[in-house]
Amino acid sequence: MGERHCSLEGVGMSASSFDWALQRVFVTGASGFVGSWLVKALLAKQAHVIVLIRDLDHHSELVRSGAIDKVSIVHGCLEDFGALERAINKFEASTVFHLAAQAIVGAALRNPLPTFEANIRGTYQLLEACRIHSSLVKRVIVASSDKAYGDTENLPYRETHPLCGRHPYDVSKSCTDLLAASYHETYDMNVAIARCGNIYGGGDLNWSRIVPGTIRSLLQRQRPVLRSDGTFVRDYIYVEDAVDAYISLAESVHDPQVRGQGFNFSNESYVTVRQIVEAIADVMQATDLPPIVLGQATHEILSQSLSAEKARTVLGWQPAHSLHLGLAEAVHWYRQYLGIAS
Repeated sequence: MGERHCSLEGVGMSASSFDWALQRVFVTGASGFVGSWLVKALLAKQAHVIVLIRDLDHHSELVRSGAIDKVSIVHGCLEDFGALERAINKFEASTVFHLAAQAIVGAALRNPLPTFEANIRGTYQLLEACRIHSSLVKRVIVASSDKAYGDTENLPYRETHPLCGRHPYDVSKSCTDLLAASYHETYDMNVAIARCGNIYGGGDLNWSRIVPGTIRSLLQRQRPVLRSDGTFVRDYIYVEDAVDAYISLAESVHDPQVRGQGFNFSNESYVTVRQIVEAIADVMQATDLPPIVLGQATHEILSQSLSAEKARTVLGWQPAHSLHLGLAEAVHWYRQYLGIAS
């Protein structure tokens, strides 16, 4: 979406006076890596949280932290419109965070249909449930990705860039953004879109991802394995900064400069895959274990980076974690999880 600002006047309280204790918050993807951290943050703000759970993973940070005992649970999936509508209506959700998605690029390449079903169909069904219950739902935050922009040499991505995903996962995120924009433009929905790069931090148990996979390998005194040739450039953001970004958007979504808009969130520190592995090794003092480079990654965007200027200017948002600090906190979490002392 572009920088065009909605001409309607914002309604409701300002972000500075926002009281989460008054909110009934529906979170999709709550048992996932980022969703678990978001739920914990919302509970700390005294919000009443409702979560959508399809398959309960007892290794999820939502369970391990005990947060699951403090939320209302709706069992179902994004493809089940009845479950989405029931969750919003029964629990009278006033705020919706849409994080659920099939988020693995490799899985989307191997079998795109489940990715399209979850990421595209799941999104329009959730937005439709919010539209039907617009008397209840006052704000919707959609978690997207830098993958929505697709491949371009004109970096860093800015919100004025077109959404041009080409490969299955990237296309699913482009569609997610366009669907959210459509519901704002057509039905005046109070929706905003968050686009982050690679989110990392404790609780991500998908070992095929570069950060958790590298940390686990080094903790086990094994050489990390790179699927790519190590030259792909990516934008990394610590999970707590991403969660803060989502919450900041929700608190400001009635602002005319925010409604219907997409926002990039980044610490604007762009590194290659090899460099992120080296940074992790430095934090862990494990530089004697160089990576094994396979060079097998295909159909992936070569270079990605985000400008967070709009988020700084409009929302006053900025990350609290440098790459080094975020990696240090992630390593600490994985040491505890895997039971490997420093």
